[in-house]
Amino acid sequence: MARALYIHWPFCLKKCPYCDFNSHVRSGLDIGAWQAALLADMRHEAALAGGEALESIFFGGGTPSLMPPALVDSLLAEAERLWGFAPGIEITLEANPSSVEAAAFAGLAAAGVNRVSLGLQSLDDEALRFLGRLHSADEGLRALDTAQRVFARVNSDFIYARPRQTEAEWRAELARALALGTDHLSLYQLTIEPGTRFATDVRTGAFEPLDDDPAADLFAVTRAMTAAAGLPAYEISNHAAPEQESRHNLTYWRYRDYAGIGPGAHGRRGGHATLRHKKPENWLAAIERHGHGIVEERALGLREQASEALLMGLRLAEGVDLSAMRARFGIDELIDPRRLTFHRDLGFVWTEGDCVGVTEAGMPLLDALLGELVPEALVAA
Repeated sequence: MARALYIHWPFCLKKCPYCDFNSHVRSGLDIGAWQAALLADMRHEAALAGGEALESIFFGGGTPSLMPPALVDSLLAEAERLWGFAPGIEITLEANPSSVEAAAFAGLAAAGVNRVSLGLQSLDDEALRFLGRLHSADEGLRALDTAQRVFARVNSDFIYARPRQTEAEWRAELARALALGTDHLSLYQLTIEPGTRFATDVRTGAFEPLDDDPAADLFAVTRAMTAAAGLPAYEISNHAAPEQESRHNLTYWRYRDYAGIGPGAHGRRGGHATLRHKKPENWLAAIERHGHGIVEERALGLREQASEALLMGLRLAEGVDLSAMRARFGIDELIDPRRLTFHRDLGFVWTEGDCVGVTEAGMPLLDALLGELVPEALVAA
């Protein structure tokens, strides 16, 4: 039974050069058609993964803050009718400072959104231009001020480890970000993803990414400064005050079921993986033909589920409970015991009873550690 719902709105005013998400630039959208299609996709999922009240809803994108508040209101009303809402449900919407005004925020809050994730990305105008953002630093701060007055909870996104960024520059920018008073920060190192404009720029020599060693230094600075400010890392890139963690994202990282609707949305329900058509026009056509936008649905074997649960759970500071996972998946050897001992002795992994996690020293090496700890037989399942 899904306890979380993800709704994908794939449209942006402009494609950012670092972005490899399923986002598209379109004009002249038929909002009525999109509302009908999203409602149909939602009803299909609720028929298969209903039965328990939703604990979280997340509007992702794309730029969901471009959605008319009336559309958000209709989707939330239908979700509540289909699933029911648990007390204190978290309803998050991603927003860009360039695409929203105080009136839009107020309308979204009135529709039921109680948490916003604001894509500030930087507090420096030159960096924002490099990142292809449409807003200035001042516009971002004004949008944040509005968000903090309208919504109960606010997250801010930032991108660091940019080309030529120094430790002093990031310390100063992060100190400003921490002083803004949000209860949650998502702090991502700039990565060059295949198929993006930045990947082309790097290939043609337009700029060089920051080297691994200085990037690792900035990661360490980030962890230390956020912890000192009372927003410790609870996941490799996410930092929050106590009780302010993203409950929706914890659904993913703790490997719980969730329904995903809209173009390109992924879902996990009852041991099945679902994937919607990515291209908006293809998704709409599928809704017209079948009443849902699914392009692929497949059963996941227990070993594949266990592998996914480990790969997600070890991102968290809380780690994973191996005894609970053995009971859930019926698999005895979830982590290679020899490699676990080796990396624990090096200080990269901690164990406490039957719980395992990655230490502060190990987090910069997370990808390599996952390859070492999770048995190949699980990953290849």
